Amino acid sequence: MPRHIVRAPGHDRNASLGWLAVAWMEYFVVHGPGDVQGMPVRHGDEYTGFVVDCYGLDSSDGDEDGRRLYDSAFFSRPKGCDKSGLGARLALFEALGPARFDGWAEGGEVYRDPWGLGFEYVYEAGEPVGRPVSVPYIRIMATEEGQTGNVYDTVHFNLTDEASLLSSVPGLDVGLTRIILPDGGEITPSTASSSSKDGGKETFVVFDETHLYNTPELRRMYATVTRNLRKRKKIAEPWYLETTTMFAPGQDSVAERTYEEAEAIREGRKKRGRARLMYDHRYGECANLKDETQLRAALVDAYGDAMEWMDLESLVDDFYDTRNDSADGRRYFLNSRTVASDAWMDPDAWALCRRAEEIADGELVTLGFDGSIRDDATALTACRVADGHLMLLGVWEKPEGPEGEGWQVDRESVDNAVARAFDRFDVCGFYADPPHWQDYVDRWTADFGEGLQVRATQARPLEWWTNRPTAMESALDRFMEAVEDKGLSHAESLDPDESSRYLLLGATLSRHVKNARRRPQGRNHMGIGKEHAKSPKKIDAAMSAVLAYECRADAVAAGITKRKKKSRRLVAF
Repeated sequence: MPRHIVRAPGHDRNASLGWLAVAWMEYFVVHGPGDVQGMPVRHGDEYTGFVVDCYGLDSSDGDEDGRRLYDSAFFSRPKGCDKSGLGARLALFEALGPARFDGWAEGGEVYRDPWGLGFEYVYEAGEPVGRPVSVPYIRIMATEEGQTGNVYDTVHFNLTDEASLLSSVPGLDVGLTRIILPDGGEITPSTASSSSKDGGKETFVVFDETHLYNTPELRRMYATVTRNLRKRKKIAEPWYLETTTMFAPGQDSVAERTYEEAEAIREGRKKRGRARLMYDHRYGECANLKDETQLRAALVDAYGDAMEWMDLESLVDDFYDTRNDSADGRRYFLNSRTVASDAWMDPDAWALCRRAEEIADGELVTLGFDGSIRDDATALTACRVADGHLMLLGVWEKPEGPEGEGWQVDRESVDNAVARAFDRFDVCGFYADPPHWQDYVDRWTADFGEGLQVRATQARPLEWWTNRPTAMESALDRFMEAVEDKGLSHAESLDPDESSRYLLLGATLSRHVKNARRRPQGRNHMGIGKEHAKSPKKIDAAMSAVLAYECRADAVAAGITKRKKKSRRLVAF
């Protein structure tokens, strides 16, 4: 199940108001306008888990005890997954339900709805107790004037139609442009032009379909409203929800910015700043859309619990309708990131080579190194000779934000990482691109070169210059063919609770690989480069992986595939 989840350290689903939220929503809320209008809502394990994660609380028994872990949540799913319905249900719970922490239960306490509509919830010992938000202001954002959107339509339906118990709540004043709540507060649909007029009171905001927030006006709207949330007092604990389908790359939409923020947090590049993001992106991987078996499996992966109400046959038919753009199909129905026209790597083909496995100590490997000093990254990758399994050993990348000012690579740290690699593994070859690191390459040659069986040249066994068009194109082609044929794999885990440093580093390698663009090199050859010279999107880990794999290919060609256990000397078989 391809899924990226970013949660706070120490996240515990037992310490969450989300269980109460789900029970409340399933009792009170019905589906809004559409095919299942008026029918009861039921959440499967996946959607329940997301709501529980959204309402995660700090249970550390310290100063922050009971505080919300997240001030924003991001829910990315394909078209038809009822994302807007989920946003509406959360808005209703925030407006009328016990949505804020009020202590820890001893066990047996009962919450009863204040309107006598029959809802009861019995708290277990240690479970958080809920209370209503004081004067809740709910804002539901729409992208166009005169459009309230699916979220507000569902909220409005639940508060006016007799199919919903919430229509019986006394004191509601429900209109088409705003809803006044019984004990103060309101629910308001809003657009870009009106978002800054009465801001500053929100306790909860729904930004629906943020892949469409790709104009300056809509980006300013998002920035204004999220800043306004900070104006409420700490006790209100305001937060917001983004729902989206996969963005179109390069449009600089709000969804794309949030995706990059989540990647920075997941990879540990976010040293400071706002990291209280709960991020959940599910998608399908299909390297060959013409393979119907692959496509069906990818669609099932992408839709998850939502496949219960989707028509799989219709989804498949849409992909094979020549009137439809396959790139749009990937975005809308696989919720998968599409690529620029000059992208080097097919992200689905690369993802299918992912394997959550480290290279063990003592295994026979080759190394690849690509280095910089300041603005670009430095990376060291190992490749297991036996099967071409890649593992990023280290990456030194300019931090985002203030920490990046005046930053340059810690050369001693890189030097130590190289030494550790030789100590940890049986290294039979090491290809390093020398620019900016010639002194260190010379030192590594002196320290380790004599024992290397695979040599770039006899005189300079480590120096593999990437500015040679013919050799570089050949190495890139070999790497690409191996990805397409699954002749290599890379160490990476999508498990948000994974503790292995090297499996988590795999996300950085994947990011660099997907950042790479095809670029002319010399007169008649093709290389790779960044999207533009000053782009912050790095590719150095990708280059180090190519060098490690090229070195491995030379080792295999030389018959160097095993070592003698006692002497540790490498021999050809």
